Amino acid sequence: MLNTIVSLFGRSPFAPLQSHMDKVSMCVHCLKELFEALEKQDYVRIESLAAQISDLEHQADLTKNDIRNHLPKGLFMPIDRSNLLEILSIQDRIADTAEDVAVLITLKPLVILEHFREDFHQFLHKNIEAVDAAHLIIKEINGLVETSFGGIEAQKVRAMVDHVSYKEHEVDLVQRKLLKDLFRSESEMSYGTFFLWQRIFQATAALSNLSENLANRVRLTLEIK
Repeated sequence: MLNTIVSLFGRSPFAPLQSHMDKVSMCVHCLKELFEALEKQDYVRIESLAAQISDLEHQADLTKNDIRNHLPKGLFMPIDRSNLLEILSIQDRIADTAEDVAVLITLKPLVILEHFREDFHQFLHKNIEAVDAAHLIIKEINGLVETSFGGIEAQKVRAMVDHVSYKEHEVDLVQRKLLKDLFRSESEMSYGTFFLWQRIFQATAALSNLSENLANRVRLTLEIK
């Protein structure tokens, strides 16, 4: 079926969509290096990595704009055009959020206090896991198209969506503990630093929230079909 679609309008929208998500994933994975640099208080490296994330986000934007500019109108598509654009939009917000986290880290020199160091490692790791799980779902779109959004492939994707939701739930649990750790450490930092860490936690947690939204959007596409 995918070859038929390509012959209809010259190019498949799914490969660029997957390429876009690849770039989004690269943005998110750079956050690991960013926080490693923060642990070492290597602020020069932090600035360099933040610039790298910004560049990757820009590349993802270029891919996003290319997809929007070349999506066919008035021709048969196996996924409704509005659904595909919504999937693309959520992917875009994940990249934007990774860039937001990077920008927050550069606003002032920060130190990861020992009180919440371990919980923060777990928090970041689980958010990245959620993005990775959503990324795998996007890689399955070709298989869904080839099976007309049914059968074993659809069942597989539904299970993958449930997995992303569970990852988001795990993030929520760690975030609560992390916030308690932060409030216990409130007296050890200035108000500005305390507020900045709150913003960093909130922005980082948005990665798993958006991943769940992305997975659910794909599930909605399955139910519509």
